[in-house]
Amino acid sequence: MVTEAANGNTLTGQQQTTTTTSATYKLVGFKNFIRQNPKSDKFTVKKFHHVEFWCSDATNTARRFSWGLGMPLLYKSDLSTGNNTHASYLINSGQLNFLFTAPYSTTISTTGSTSSIPTFSHTACRNFTATHGLAVRSIAVEVEDAEIAYSVSIAHGAKPSSAPVTLGNNDVVLAEVKLYGDVVLRYVSFKNTNYDVTTNFLPGFEPVDATSSFHELNYGIHKLDHAVGNVPELAPAVDYVKSFTGFHEFAEFTAEDVGTSESGLNSVVLACNSETVLIPMNEPVYGTKRKSQIQTYLEHNEGAGVQHLALASEDIFRTLREMRKRSSIGGFEFMPSPPPTYYKNLKNRVGDVLSDEQIKECEELGILVDRDDQGTLLQIFTKPVGDRPTIFIEIIQRVGCMLKDDEGKVQQKPGCGGFGKGNFSELFKSIEEYEKTLEARNTTEPTATA
Repeated sequence: MVTEAANGNTLTGQQQTTTTTSATYKLVGFKNFIRQNPKSDKFTVKKFHHVEFWCSDATNTARRFSWGLGMPLLYKSDLSTGNNTHASYLINSGQLNFLFTAPYSTTISTTGSTSSIPTFSHTACRNFTATHGLAVRSIAVEVEDAEIAYSVSIAHGAKPSSAPVTLGNNDVVLAEVKLYGDVVLRYVSFKNTNYDVTTNFLPGFEPVDATSSFHELNYGIHKLDHAVGNVPELAPAVDYVKSFTGFHEFAEFTAEDVGTSESGLNSVVLACNSETVLIPMNEPVYGTKRKSQIQTYLEHNEGAGVQHLALASEDIFRTLREMRKRSSIGGFEFMPSPPPTYYKNLKNRVGDVLSDEQIKECEELGILVDRDDQGTLLQIFTKPVGDRPTIFIEIIQRVGCMLKDDEGKVQQKPGCGGFGKGNFSELFKSIEEYEKTLEARNTTEPTATA
């Protein structure tokens, strides 16, 4: 069953069922939100470990991301390593790990698993790529004990995806629970304290020959800052994730905070105790002039999924110069820059943080700048990275909020500078203009007759 919404958006029967779900989380808006950290995690979460994309061609997809983001191809698990189940390639920059996995033919698989990722499924992968195209399958977080994380999660309502599996010589444990849509939250823990994570990714992977892996690439990206998901309805999704992780609300935004006159969204950011794992989730809003970009995503992705990955740079100017060099030769294209008036007003907004030269460079590179009461955020967004207008990449640099941790080391406070609330309208306008070009091309013209 499909019902027309008031503004022309469509809700599937499944989504309509979701909208009636009882939920306890209530949005209060940016102005009324009070940030607190109750340290409520139900198990120990350390940091993001990796992000896995499922695709139909891991070789070329991995190399495209490697070239476009300056992330060398370091490890592989494929036919050359004895894996005849799937091809997987790991690219890395600093603490950021992207894994790309594609299935081999089921006819070559032998009895017994040769997979380095035991949670992999031929059927699930093929269905996933057919449904979503190029998309994120797994958001992996390192935890103290994956077996405990899994059992606690299931006990608190998480939907199981894969029970704990031990890899190598009792070295690493993987487990998965469903996050939203077909995306899973993967738990990774290291049982062998002597396992050298600096020289290997996971058991079953082998180093890639430096001569063929773009080892010299480095554009300054160093970690995953946050991973954003789009869901049909926010409250049930927030309640679900909070219920089994214990994560707390780190920030929230409503359509009044971040929308435009044409479209908007509601958003909640969840965080672990250390706030090193940030998981924002968005929902579409209805009744606007145009269909929400979140609804457009949900239609093209055929359900909930990862909307974008925010990658932190040590020097966003250098990162952007390198990425833009490759935009037209196998890299990533960026959303259109805001109008010149945006940068004319920037000195008044952040002139105490950025020099005139840096502001000029922001304009030349199309970088957006925002700030909160603690720090400053520089950000820019790519166009969708695949055929569908779904997943894209955000490049960010946070400035300020340097604090000493419990060990006396100076660290930047997570989420410093916020999430670009002041730039959402500019991003939305840019996306709206991009969607209009697609709509214009897809409008059927009358056929002339003799």
